[in-house]
Amino acid sequence: MKLHSQILGEGQPFVILHGFLGMSDNWKTLGTQFSEAGYEIHLVDQRNHGRSFHDDAFNYEVLAEDLKHYCDDHQLDDIILLGHSMGGKTAMLFATLYPELVSKLLVADISPRFYPIHHDAILNGLSALDFSEIKSRGKADKVLSQYVSETGTRMFLLKNLYWIEKGQLAFRMNLDVLKENVHEVGEALPVHSKFNKPTLFLRGDKSEYVMPNDEALIKQHFPLADIKTISKAGHWLHAENPEDFYEAVIAFISQ
Repeated sequence: MKLHSQILGEGQPFVILHGFLGMSDNWKTLGTQFSEAGYEIHLVDQRNHGRSFHDDAFNYEVLAEDLKHYCDDHQLDDIILLGHSMGGKTAMLFATLYPELVSKLLVADISPRFYPIHHDAILNGLSALDFSEIKSRGKADKVLSQYVSETGTRMFLLKNLYWIEKGQLAFRMNLDVLKENVHEVGEALPVHSKFNKPTLFLRGDKSEYVMPNDEALIKQHFPLADIKTISKAGHWLHAENPEDFYEAVIAFISQ
């Protein structure tokens, strides 16, 4: 079972991992920009997301293992690895397990600590979408708005819809397995995990995912880590302030 990806450009391999309920498409615009700066970009769909395979197993150990198989299949080493949110947790674990494959690590708006479940409203809203009755994205948005008030979040979630056949919508992601294993998404990085290479944590100034008191834990696992704040941005910092996000990433990886 191989992960689906979109590969852009040529140069040093640069792998990007999306967050929970996201997909590689979320990174297409920035990925194109990074490829134009001289990198071979791999926009990867993690299992049970996007166009990648569906499987009942879902935790950071199998997500990191999937990425190892992906690197082996594509003969990638000396990679730059960037992950957002859940993808950041996968990236952290992968870098600590396979440090020989990673030259630089970037983690977007997530810390190594444990997070309690906080996706209830979103998962309930997605579960309420009955595609035997819902025949348009507009109707899906209307139903979802009863659970998720923020328009940007709904637009992000509704990217998971596609036409399985004429007149029949479906989800790309494996909603049942993701709901069943949502507790895995908040799991902490194993206590003794360590990565001793250049690392950059990027946080949104309006986000509470990475707080000042997370710094000690970050440095414990990633002794060479820097933490940079992206202004005018929340948890989806790469979408809310892509210009500053791009500049911060390029400055770090071109050092």
